[in-house]
Amino acid sequence: MKLARTFALSFSFLAAATLLSAACGTKPELDVETADPDRPAAAAQSPGAPVAPQSAHTPAAEDMPEGHPPVDLPADHPPLGAGGQPALELAPVDPSAGRGEAAITWQAPASWIAEPPSSSMRRAQFRVPGPDGDGECVVFYFGPGQGGDPKANAERWASQFLDASGQPARDTMKTREVRVDGIDVLWVEAAGTYQAGSMMGMGQGTPKPGWALLGAIASGPDANWFFKLTGPAATVETHRDDFDAMIQSLRPGG
Repeated sequence: MKLARTFALSFSFLAAATLLSAACGTKPELDVETADPDRPAAAAQSPGAPVAPQSAHTPAAEDMPEGHPPVDLPADHPPLGAGGQPALELAPVDPSAGRGEAAITWQAPASWIAEPPSSSMRRAQFRVPGPDGDGECVVFYFGPGQGGDPKANAERWASQFLDASGQPARDTMKTREVRVDGIDVLWVEAAGTYQAGSMMGMGQGTPKPGWALLGAIASGPDANWFFKLTGPAATVETHRDDFDAMIQSLRPGG
């Protein structure tokens, strides 16, 4: 009898403890995986963070065509580095592209000094001497099907200049369309304070007041080719005829 009473009291105490635990909201421990101390933790990544392209080539901001996928640019063109923005790294242009039947040839003025192109997107680069300081003429080629729309690129070039009211010179730029030996060419002119190295949406470059641009965008067999002369306005004007003659010398094929 004493043993039965002891068992009954023990069972009652256990039942009471169980009820008390449930009433207090006690939950059983979850079976969680223990982190392996020898396995490195995954790096934290912000939602939507861009994945850096695997390339060591970083072109200058002015080398980017309108229409290139940007980090922080309008559709169609790349940095990069200005205004604290991250640099956009791109794969170099295949040096074998734009050759042979896909090429465009031209005759450069004898007074221009050829320099080694500073990136694979520059097919030619010239120092242009002048009365108010040297200018630069660059020939860009971005690869088959690359480079964007000629008019959009012309507007981007003009946007690198500020007019007398401090606004981008898109409204004051001059353009005209011609055909040279079967090649469609869009000419563009702009002047004002040149924001060297600037890009739309990428902060301000180094202001260079009293500068000018003569440009031409030629439709090549597999992509557009871009001819861009910038420098002090007097220097650019001195070489206007030279630039015109170079564009008139354009021929398809290599």
